[in-house]
Amino acid sequence: MKFSEVVQQLGAVDGSSLDERPDLNPEISGVSAIESPVAGTLSYIESRKYKTFLKTTIAQGLILPMDREMQQQALAHEVVWIGSRNPRLLFAEAIALFYKPFQPAPGIHPTAIIDPSVKLGRDVSIGAYVVIQPDVVIGDGVCIHPNVVIYPDVVIGDRTILHANCVIHEQTQIGRNCVIHSGAAIGSEGFGFVPRGDGTWFKMEQSGRTILEDEVEVGCNAAVDRPAVGETRVGARTKLDNLNQIGHDVKVGKDCIIPALAAIAGGVKIEDEVVLGGQVAISNRVVVGRGTRATMRSVIISNTEPGSVVSGHPAIPHQTWLRSSVLSSRLPETQQTIKDMQKQIAELQQQLAILQAQLPTVHSS
Repeated sequence: MKFSEVVQQLGAVDGSSLDERPDLNPEISGVSAIESPVAGTLSYIESRKYKTFLKTTIAQGLILPMDREMQQQALAHEVVWIGSRNPRLLFAEAIALFYKPFQPAPGIHPTAIIDPSVKLGRDVSIGAYVVIQPDVVIGDGVCIHPNVVIYPDVVIGDRTILHANCVIHEQTQIGRNCVIHSGAAIGSEGFGFVPRGDGTWFKMEQSGRTILEDEVEVGCNAAVDRPAVGETRVGARTKLDNLNQIGHDVKVGKDCIIPALAAIAGGVKIEDEVVLGGQVAISNRVVVGRGTRATMRSVIISNTEPGSVVSGHPAIPHQTWLRSSVLSSRLPETQQTIKDMQKQIAELQQQLAILQAQLPTVHSS
């Protein structure tokens, strides 16, 4: 499509090179990364840190920050540009103009096994070897890829996508516009075993349910467990990455980001807008305050205040952790300094003892 059409469809409000060079309106064939640009495509530069790419890029167009010098430099190389206060976000929107994920046509594959009690919405797509058990409700426009298994009493909201080989367990409720990626298990049994007192364990049945609110995304091979009683809930627009473990009775708020390999123990409450790093672990029944940020591999064992930034094992305020890390890196030198000081003190004590021995003895009268 023409560059002017790209600008129009993106609703760019921060200006573009068309304001100065309306004659420069090339064809844009797609998008590419600035590190490996493709001729005829649109790319982006997030900040001045990467402005050297302006001199070498073969991309036809760029999304640039609100930096007049960079914009003029692009035009000097006959590269069209779109200005943005958030170039990365606008580039993400541009990708959607050119790339459409695979979406099979509505219909039911003849190998699918669907219980007669299942209620199917309009324009549903059900792939090969899908199994849907009794009393399931499937909303309009839902796409179920091959080999998905849906247990009884499940509700799946409109336009949700279930990718191949995921499993939706009984009593699960999934909202509208959710995406469940391959290998994920939603509503699987929570890890509940009670000690009998004789060294053996009694299995506690997990009778609760799992709820994913609207626009939740769950990555490949992630698990969201159901509890013994009550519900495990993931709030609207929250995104779970691959290999997440969301334990029984966990409550995750809205608009949270939980990257790969995070492990959330049972009963944890994560409030809205929390962002975790990869491989973060959270101990049982901890409350993670709204807007908390936890850096990679943090281990949160106690409640965090809203807006906290934490790091380390156990997690502590990030600035404290940074200072501790600096001190830790100096431990060998610090240890040697202490040894040197101990040696000097021992020598001084020895000299003091010699001096004291040389002093005349004072007798009391």
